[in-house]
Amino acid sequence: MRVIDGDQCLVRIFLGESDRWHHAPLSRALLERLRKEGFAGATVIQAVAGFGASSIVHTASVLALSSDLPIVIEVIDDQAHIDRLLPILDEMITGGALVTIEKVRVLKYAAAPKTPR
Repeated sequence: MRVIDGDQCLVRIFLGESDRWHHAPLSRALLERLRKEGFAGATVIQAVAGFGASSIVHTASVLALSSDLPIVIEVIDDQAHIDRLLPILDEMITGGALVTIEKVRVLKYAAAPKTPR
């Protein structure tokens, strides 16, 4: 396990649930790619509603079920890894998206203790 603490970078990637990479959900493909590339971690969050540049509201409402709910992927890592992330995003994100980067302070990053079976 890598150690990350102190000042790091947070990248938020805003996508749609219907976005694809080689016929697979883009969010899942990005998650697997980041794991393979040795990033510290990433979290995929499915939103219940949102709109973006197109101003179309996507919602999980029972009255207006959307097949394209908003997805946010959060990645926190050091600057070197984030610099490697940007070309990956350029390669894999071909449709509409929003990507933000901000500085964050990591207070704790640790794996859960392994429990005996």
